[in-house]
Amino acid sequence: MHTHTKAQDDAWKITPQQYEATRPPIYTIPQPGSRYLTMRDGCRLAVDIYLPGVPDPLAAQDMDCAVYPPRDGANTIIPRRHATLVLFTPYYRRFKMAPEGQGEPAPNIAKLRDYFVPRGYAVVVIDVRGTGASFGTRDSFRSPREREDSREVIDWIVAQPWSNGEVGATGISYLGAASDFLASAGHPAVRAIAPLFSVWDTYTDNYYPGGIQLKALTQSYDDLMVALDHDQRHLLQRFVYYANPDFRGPQPVDEDPDGELLKQAIHQHMSNFRQTEFMPEFRFREDPLPYDASFSSASFSPYSVSKGIPKDVAVLSVSGWMDGAGYMNAAISRFLTLSDNPRHLLLGPWDHGARIDISPWRKEEMAEALWLPEVLRFFDYYLLGMDNGLDDEEPIHYYALHAEQWRAASQWPPLPASSTCILSLDGQSNLRPNLLEQKVFHPHIDADQKAEASSQTLSYQVDFNIGTGKGTRYERIAAINSTEYYADWQGRGEAMLNFTSPPLLVDAELTGHAVVELWLSSSEPDAALFVYLTEVEADGRERYVSEGLLRLLHRKESPCPDTYRSTWPFRSFKREDAAPMMPGVMERIRLAMLATCWRFSRGSRIRLSIAGSDKDHCGQVPHGRPPLLKVGVKGELTSHIHLPLRYEAASPARSS
Repeated sequence: MHTHTKAQDDAWKITPQQYEATRPPIYTIPQPGSRYLTMRDGCRLAVDIYLPGVPDPLAAQDMDCAVYPPRDGANTIIPRRHATLVLFTPYYRRFKMAPEGQGEPAPNIAKLRDYFVPRGYAVVVIDVRGTGASFGTRDSFRSPREREDSREVIDWIVAQPWSNGEVGATGISYLGAASDFLASAGHPAVRAIAPLFSVWDTYTDNYYPGGIQLKALTQSYDDLMVALDHDQRHLLQRFVYYANPDFRGPQPVDEDPDGELLKQAIHQHMSNFRQTEFMPEFRFREDPLPYDASFSSASFSPYSVSKGIPKDVAVLSVSGWMDGAGYMNAAISRFLTLSDNPRHLLLGPWDHGARIDISPWRKEEMAEALWLPEVLRFFDYYLLGMDNGLDDEEPIHYYALHAEQWRAASQWPPLPASSTCILSLDGQSNLRPNLLEQKVFHPHIDADQKAEASSQTLSYQVDFNIGTGKGTRYERIAAINSTEYYADWQGRGEAMLNFTSPPLLVDAELTGHAVVELWLSSSEPDAALFVYLTEVEADGRERYVSEGLLRLLHRKESPCPDTYRSTWPFRSFKREDAAPMMPGVMERIRLAMLATCWRFSRGSRIRLSIAGSDKDHCGQVPHGRPPLLKVGVKGELTSHIHLPLRYEAASPARSS
């Protein structure tokens, strides 16, 4: 099979580790200066300014510049007028610490500050309006007002004597999306952005994957923001990131030593929106609010303003295979959508924010921060003009789980073709016989289904008690501490409708989106469809691979718009495209699983599991009426799964 990938040995011409070695940290990180900036409507935003301190005289030639030898041997000088990286956060730019308190006062941005300031970048951190020490009220999640604020902040930065006029934006999650919004404002000083682990469409990538609201995420985010915005410190103890007992609320700015202005700001925050009341208003994508025709889910989604991103702004999208409900899809779509921009894509073995290495075969629990030198190299190239070889690298790098190797690719998807496996009872197959023994996924049939086996369908009674547990991809995006993923997956699929392949005859690597094509009927006019992909190893151990979900009300496919390009089945999730099922009528439904790269071992079987609920994360669909689903498995109603697989030519048996 022809592929567009490079294997581990040549995934990079200069690896992230090698590049990092050429850019040692030589500046110090002094205490930040802080102040208020007044916006167009009088709202005052709190900002911290971190400027690189006096460099180590052993690492730099003088007090005014740092000198680095790039690959061509010529010196590159970084002057004392610095390129600036901006971070817009709703999670406190910095905490005030108790006297003699211990711990990091800026947990939300410390990793980026500590990496980039010592390497010569100024870092400016802003409490978005209605949060931290800033004044104002949050009128929505990722309010459009924040986008307008961001442009004014850049105006101020480029006017400072320490600025060289070049600005980049980055940050994790909310902060990453803020960098998209900033770029879309079209400020000429903004030359490059690196959105990290962040959405492209808040609806599909975050809160309503498959059109199903993540109820647990909505509640958890509301709890966190009440604790932060209202300065309810006792409520922060349940969030591991903010559980330091020495935290004393937001850090006042320098001009507010007694905190009187801070008190006024927090009083304004008491009128902030509540996520539990806000997010349920957006059941349909791009559906205007009944009281505000100009506001919909698009209003707080970067894709909606992406046409405003100038074509010369460079973009690096970073995500991980276990990054929430669809952040990796967001990173891929951003890459596909901004096709006229200088663009790069990095997908690693990471959860949300790359705190944990999610590979079951990891050597260390904490993730290697490989993405940091990649972001550094990106900004060095586009903001500092360093000849660091970035233009010689492939634009896409991704990690193959179980192979435990990095790959490089020139396009997405890296594997242009798919292997098609049928879900069938009759043993017929249309696939090459040397890769799977039969190329057919067989169901597990219980006694009640035997009589049905001679027909064209299999029945599955939805059980609203089925869930996926508390160690899943969804906890981290709700600020819940997770260190292991799907460790309790063994046996979870027993109550689902399962189809399992024969053993693989060779190793096979799946890269991209597996797509399930089902002939399906429901006894109810609406239902939720959950599909899971599992590797069943030769010894019977079950490993979660990926999943997809869809509210059948939203089953209609649409051409993907120019602002959200995809290579997998796209749905608008709009009110006008929503339609109830006709009970008992079979329909063809395609559903993409979340993107991943996973190597299945020789001797393993691939299992597809189908369910109608995830009680741990999603509400019932429909309420109190568990549907009876029927799946086509014969004749014209045969269902399929399309797997983008690359087969090893001849692989020895492997132990896991």
